[in-house]
Amino acid sequence: MRVLPLVLTAPLLAFQGCVAASFRYSVDKTGLFLQEDPKINPNPPSYADTNFGLLNRTYETDASFDPSGQKTQWERFANYVAGLNKDAAPGVSYKVLYMARHGEGYHNVAQTFYGADCWECYWSQQTGNGTTTWQDAELTPKGYAQVRAANAFWRDTALTSKIPFPQSFYVSPMARCLATANETFATLGVWDGSRGFAPVVKELLRETLNACTCSWRHPKSWIHARFPTYRFEPDFSEDDVLFRPGIVTEYANSTAQRVRVRRLLDDVFTGDNSTYISFSTHGVVISPILEVIGYPNAGFSLGTGQVIPVLVRAEKVSDGPGGEAVVGGPVAAKACGVCGPAGGK
Repeated sequence: MRVLPLVLTAPLLAFQGCVAASFRYSVDKTGLFLQEDPKINPNPPSYADTNFGLLNRTYETDASFDPSGQKTQWERFANYVAGLNKDAAPGVSYKVLYMARHGEGYHNVAQTFYGADCWECYWSQQTGNGTTTWQDAELTPKGYAQVRAANAFWRDTALTSKIPFPQSFYVSPMARCLATANETFATLGVWDGSRGFAPVVKELLRETLNACTCSWRHPKSWIHARFPTYRFEPDFSEDDVLFRPGIVTEYANSTAQRVRVRRLLDDVFTGDNSTYISFSTHGVVISPILEVIGYPNAGFSLGTGQVIPVLVRAEKVSDGPGGEAVVGGPVAAKACGVCGPAGGK
C-alpha cells in the first residue's frame, strides 16, 4: 500500500483549531445500561424495546428524591446525574450522550450487494452503478422507516418514561445523517415556531475520510437549501475540502479517528453546558468515541437507525488541545482488477 506525501494530511489538519481545552474522559459509573454488557453483542436488542437500555436499579440519590417510589427509572437516573454534576470537583462534569447511527443508506445496501472486497476496491469509489447513487448517500425507504421509529420513540415512549430530552443537537454534514436528525426530531412539536429544529452541523461528526464517494458531502448551500433551520459551526466551508477522491485519510479504528473524536468531545465539553446531548452520526464515529471514553463494552456495534446513551465523565486537564498524535499518513485507495463491470462483479 503506497503512503502518500505528508502534505496530503491537510484534510485531517483541517479538523484542528476547534477546541479551547482538552479533557480526560471516562465511564466511571457503570452498571447503568444494558449496552455495557458484552454478552449482548451477538444479538443486541433495539434501544426502543429496552427503555433505551437503562437498567432497573436504585441510586444512592433515590431516598431523598423518591422516598415513596413513584418516579420513573429515568426520572431517578436524571436526578442521579444532576447530583453527580452538583458534587463534581472543579473541572469535572458529566454529560449523557445520545449517539444515533443514521438510518440505512444506499451505500449500506450496495456494500452488502457487492461484498466487502469489491465494494472497497472498486464500487465504493464510484458515484453509483447506473441504477442507484451512493455519493453522499441518501436514506433508503427502510432507512426512513428506521428513523421514523426513532421519532415515535421520542414522541411516545420517551414521554411516558420521562427520558430527558436532548438539550443540544449536533449532526454530521452527510445527507443521510441530516435526514436522520430531521425525521427523528423536527416534527415533535417542541420547537420555537420562529426557528424550528436547529441542530449544529459539525464536520467532526462526518463519515470516515476514505475513498468512498459516500464520504463526500454536498456544499453548504445545498445543506441550507434542504434544511434551512440547521445551523453551521464557525468556518464551515461551502465546498468539501476534506474528501479526496482515491485517497484514504482515515481508517476505521485508526489513531486518526480517535484523534478526531477526541477533538469532537473536547469541543463539545468546552463550549456546551448542556447535560443531555444528541449526536446524529455514523457507526464509524460512535465506535471510536466508545473507545476514547473507556466504555465497558467498547466493541458494541450499532445497526443502522440504532441509538446508544452513555454517561461520560470529563475532567479538564489543560487549556489547549491535547491527546495522542496521528500515526501514519494518507494512502492511496485499494485498487483491483477483478471487480466492476469489466470483472463482472
